[in-house]
Amino acid sequence: MRLLIELPTWLGDCVMTTPAIENIISSFHDAKITFVGSSASIDVMKFHPNLEGIYEIENKPLKLFTLAKKMGNFDIFVSFRSSLSARFFRFLVNSKKKYSYNKKLLKSEHQVEKYNEFISNIFRFKNKPGKLKIFTVNKIKKEEAKKRRLGINPGATYGSAKRWYPEKFADVAKELSQDFNIIIFAGKDEIDIASDIEKILIKSGVKNYLNTAGKLDIVGLISEIQNLDLFITGDSGPMHIAAAFHVPTISIFGPTNYIETSQWMNEKSLIVRKNISCQPCMKRVCPLKHHDCMKGISSKEVLNAALSLF
Repeated sequence: MRLLIELPTWLGDCVMTTPAIENIISSFHDAKITFVGSSASIDVMKFHPNLEGIYEIENKPLKLFTLAKKMGNFDIFVSFRSSLSARFFRFLVNSKKKYSYNKKLLKSEHQVEKYNEFISNIFRFKNKPGKLKIFTVNKIKKEEAKKRRLGINPGATYGSAKRWYPEKFADVAKELSQDFNIIIFAGKDEIDIASDIEKILIKSGVKNYLNTAGKLDIVGLISEIQNLDLFITGDSGPMHIAAAFHVPTISIFGPTNYIETSQWMNEKSLIVRKNISCQPCMKRVCPLKHHDCMKGISSKEVLNAALSLF
């Protein structure tokens, strides 16, 4: 059976589809899968054992038309997207059966469960979503290290409202630097945030850090995160990568819904958040201009949460 899967655009959402995708495969063991999606999403699926093809998608009518014709015929097309361009792509795809994600029709709370419910409704199975699954070529390193590895991830692609403050990340990293080597993660658009943290660490005399901001592709990011001993992050794509490898994680939540997008099935996962009336607003920028959901979270709270995991 040839199966075409259109992945969500966002990195974290893509990772959260993996239990649903594995449930499809458990029903169709011989499925040959072609993945299409954003560059970040398809990189997550590069090493999937059922992979037949993989294509980056560009949301332009002519590009979508060309891609649909290039890929040929499929038995089933499943799209985890619901945008206008996704609906147009569905129309173009040559497949016997076509299914598109519609969040409004789903009752589940967590996003992983929503994706799995969507698939369950299509294929009529009752499999519950299992753990997140990312296939890699790099096994977890087993070499002994003088210090454990702490990753800090101050960025959030969705918007500034989801970001905790660089000076607070730096405070926590500084306190933990005696026991952990520090790795700073940030995307190409977040280099300035990582640089602010680095400057504070240098000023504090911390030398055992590595700033990877803007230097890692998704495959490299996955490789680094899977080898961490502790991860401190906002609600972000890397947070879900850490969950897939069961990395002990402190997740800092502000304007987003922790019930819907917290780490899935990670036993060593703690959420630090404030319970204020305007949460969750789900906005990219604080609409009330005070950002209290993040400003109210202290370095000490996050540090104590991190220490409680060990």
